[in-house]
Amino acid sequence: MQAQELLDVRKARGFEIAQTGQVKKNGNGWVVPSQSNGTSYNVEFSEFEHKHSCDCPDYQYRKIKCKHIFAVELIVTEEINEEGIVTQTVTKKVSYTQNWQAYDQAQTHQKELFIQLLCDVSSTIPQPEYTFGRPKLPLADMVFASAFKVFSTFSLRRFTTDMEIAKERGLIEKVPHFTSVGNYMENPELTPIIKDLITTTSLALASVENDFTIDSSGFGTSRFVKWFDHKYGKEVDTRAWVKAHLVCGVKTNIVTAVELTMTNEHDTKFLPELVTQTAQNFNVKEVSGDKAYSSRANLELINEIGAVPYIPFKKGTTGRAKNAPTWKKMYHYFEFKNEEFLEHYHKRSNAETTFHMIKSKFGDSVRSKTEVAQVNEVLLKVLCHNICVVIQEMFELGIEPSFFGS
Repeated sequence: MQAQELLDVRKARGFEIAQTGQVKKNGNGWVVPSQSNGTSYNVEFSEFEHKHSCDCPDYQYRKIKCKHIFAVELIVTEEINEEGIVTQTVTKKVSYTQNWQAYDQAQTHQKELFIQLLCDVSSTIPQPEYTFGRPKLPLADMVFASAFKVFSTFSLRRFTTDMEIAKERGLIEKVPHFTSVGNYMENPELTPIIKDLITTTSLALASVENDFTIDSSGFGTSRFVKWFDHKYGKEVDTRAWVKAHLVCGVKTNIVTAVELTMTNEHDTKFLPELVTQTAQNFNVKEVSGDKAYSSRANLELINEIGAVPYIPFKKGTTGRAKNAPTWKKMYHYFEFKNEEFLEHYHKRSNAETTFHMIKSKFGDSVRSKTEVAQVNEVLLKVLCHNICVVIQEMFELGIEPSFFGS
């Protein structure tokens, strides 16, 4: 890499540090946090005096501007008075670029486009063959109603008006009674249907996403469970919650695979199924996750699908691995090129962003009372999130939503 390219890389990393807002004044210098560990470095910087220094290993070894100096340079302004005294202040605000025109268009047209796209994907659901008894409402209409209800965040009764509007627009055949929608949410046959729709909606961004991340998060319920605390010798009430495990793209936050549990099961065992499912529809190049997913089997599986695993190693682990060459290779990468490794690993924060997007828009808890309905409600939140992401990218990237590979 040429000298100018090295400086460009350091400047880009300095920009990332400056965005955190953690650069602090310390006497005549500045304290800048490290990106790769919990330490901080002391930076002396002055444009007027044409001097700069940092006590980080990079600067001490190469004696050229490091990312910590660039971070200070990006946000610090110097002023000199008549007596020649220089003062430094943080006046430059570093922020992410945002296509506000595309964002505004996506938000103002979101509900209109949402119901149309939801109708497109739900209309492909086949109607079960009629056998006997009272004819059931169209399955596609019930899935549409369930998802639209979650999107609206209204109660079942208040949501009835939205369904009447959908009927007027020809999006559904019949307006179901609000109790019918609630009862259908408790149907376990709905669960695999919603999962299929989540996968289907993600296909619209198959040409965009190559790097993925995995994580889990909980959604609160109205149920409480009791357990005995042996430390304090008493029973404790704890709110039960639904735990969602998902894989999402790091560019658009589209969810490509999801699995739900009603208990606090360990994250690592969900990675093989979720990553494999994602690889069936996407060209996966990177998979990042936290230490909970660190295992030899997981790293080997990610390598087998043609991707690179960026999962940090737990304290005390070694590079010794019989019949696990990927573990050994990534361990040495983690140890000897830690900063470069962490640049890829930090993409995993997009999973937290995805959960924040879902919870802030559709709620961080569920209203349903039964376990089956609670699982279905969380899955519907993810489905609604995917459709909203597709709408955003219609304006951001100019894509035409194609859910069926055509």
